Amino acid sequence: MGAQIRVYRNKISSTQSMKKIFKAMEMIATSRINKARQRISSASPYANALTRLLSQVVTQTSGDHPFLRGTDDVRRSAVVVFSSDRGLAGSYSANVLKQAEGLLEMLHNDGREVKIYLVGRKAKQYFDFRGRDYEKFWEGETDNASTERAHEVADVLLDAFTADYEAGGIDEIHLVYTRFHSMVTQEPKVLRLLPLEVVDANALNDDITKSLPELESNSQEFEFEPNAEEFLDKALPRYFRARIYSCLCQAAASELASRQRAMKSAGDNADELIRKYTRLMNNARQAEVTTELTEIVSASEAL
Repeated sequence: MGAQIRVYRNKISSTQSMKKIFKAMEMIATSRINKARQRISSASPYANALTRLLSQVVTQTSGDHPFLRGTDDVRRSAVVVFSSDRGLAGSYSANVLKQAEGLLEMLHNDGREVKIYLVGRKAKQYFDFRGRDYEKFWEGETDNASTERAHEVADVLLDAFTADYEAGGIDEIHLVYTRFHSMVTQEPKVLRLLPLEVVDANALNDDITKSLPELESNSQEFEFEPNAEEFLDKALPRYFRARIYSCLCQAAASELASRQRAMKSAGDNADELIRKYTRLMNNARQAEVTTELTEIVSASEAL
């Protein structure tokens, strides 16, 4: 009986230690989520302005810029998957990987060759375990978005997009990331980033622009100096980097929110286990005392 009590005592001790870890990770995620949400708020106006500007400008161009090419002749696609570096974030990485698998299956069914780019160790581990190839991966600070990482990812993708098909170039770019709506709602999404579709600004159905007010019609055309092509050469890479950074911010906030929620749930479960083991230990201790008393009474009666 004493051995059983020791087992319960050890379980209580180990569960209490795990609870401290869960609580610490919950507090860290809670303290960092506000900063991640501020990054989203700070990045959105710049991305909004660029998106609206370019959507208006490209309607007045010839449409033969490389970033504005059509989608009928797409032969090779790039898929960028944004996951986390660490676990203990609930189903965050699993959901985005499931969304990525659906996109990959759709592209393969369309007869397109796919190049995969990974952000976060969880995505790398997923593809390594299954022996599947990928072009490049980035790790570190997936819960702390930075412009440096956004520019690094964007430059690699832009180089591949502007390269010839025979040299390994790609024809379109898809981003698979998690959009942050609130502390309790995060949604895995697929965003086709390049090539751009030449549509009216008010017709955009985009996660960044759909909440913006409708633009008034403007009969005046833009005047370009020196020309529209050189303007797009400068503006479109900035737009692309801004959207990559926006996705990194959304993914970072979603990861922190998922981790905070998962760690709170784990802490609550640890409390329940501690209460359960404490009750079982008390029952075992009471049974041991009862047995000892019974043995003493029986011995005294025998005398």
